[in-house]
Amino acid sequence: MSKLKILYTIPNFDTAGSGKVLYDLVKGLDKGLYEVEIACSSNRGAFFKEIESLGVPIHIVETTTPYRPYLTLLPRIKRIRKFINENKYDIVHSWHWSSDWTEALATRWAGVKWIYTKKAMSWGNRHWKIRSYLASFIITINDEMRSYFPRKKCQRLIPLGIDTDFYNPNHFPEKSNSVEVFNIITVANLVPVKGVEVLIKAIKKLNDAAIKLTVLGDNANEYGSYLASLCKDLNMEQQVEFLGKKSDVRPYITASDLYIIPTLNEGRKEGMPMALVEAMCMAVPVLGSNISGINYVLKDFKNLLFEAGNEILLSQKILDLKILSEAERKKLGNELREYVKANFNYKKFIEAHQKLYKKLMKSK
Repeated sequence: MSKLKILYTIPNFDTAGSGKVLYDLVKGLDKGLYEVEIACSSNRGAFFKEIESLGVPIHIVETTTPYRPYLTLLPRIKRIRKFINENKYDIVHSWHWSSDWTEALATRWAGVKWIYTKKAMSWGNRHWKIRSYLASFIITINDEMRSYFPRKKCQRLIPLGIDTDFYNPNHFPEKSNSVEVFNIITVANLVPVKGVEVLIKAIKKLNDAAIKLTVLGDNANEYGSYLASLCKDLNMEQQVEFLGKKSDVRPYITASDLYIIPTLNEGRKEGMPMALVEAMCMAVPVLGSNISGINYVLKDFKNLLFEAGNEILLSQKILDLKILSEAERKKLGNELREYVKANFNYKKFIEAHQKLYKKLMKSK
């Protein structure tokens, strides 16, 4: 039996969030059944080297094109179609976050199945509707997304998976049981919707110098400058540390007592926040704002949710976890890790995709 040839498309590997998920998917597919290639628009990003280590062909090529000017759209799409035909792909699987539909049109014009994973919560404009109409299949990653496509039968919820062996606290020394400092960490692509200022203000309300916050994420931007200025205004420069982007967040998470994701209930929000899942998998207690994506991951731990943007409620939640004994926090962390192993398992994620690909080709 000949192998199915799959092309994964993604804009770049600047951030390791969905890039890491795609890495795991490519690595985990049965190589006896699937031949895999990747297309992205650039080789920038620290994680690109990790992708190269997989040893699969990587095409630095644009598989999307601007809609306008419409007069030249067809010949521009034709170039994408030619690339797909020449490489004889059976399935093109898009990991683009945007509402672009030009790749979908080119792929369907080439007579090839085109599917996409819906990663972000943005929805409503006509381009998303065109993209979804053209899709042979849509993969959603949380419960709320399924309501976006009420007439689309060819859709399925497949939560993102995580390598629970890689994200394992046993790889790191057990943190010292210091009662002097309570370490909180957040990991995010630092943009305003992430709501880090809410977390900073919540800590300020507790008026406890023993609480320290570590922020991981590229803070060399306007929002990062605002957060630094806020810390200065609140006299919290000794309590908050900005460490920038880190390629491996595990040692920072495992050294912490609490992980918090304070995303606001606006804008793109969260599809399925992998940084939260990573922290849970590292057996660290977590808190998250009660919005789509986050409340999906924590649907069986509703007591760990707080109203988005509400710094008063968040400060109380922090205090509730801080006053727990070390043993109680460790028990909660272990429960969260076991939950990830059962529900966001890497192997289940791979198996679900392999079943879907087989089903799609049978319907060809």
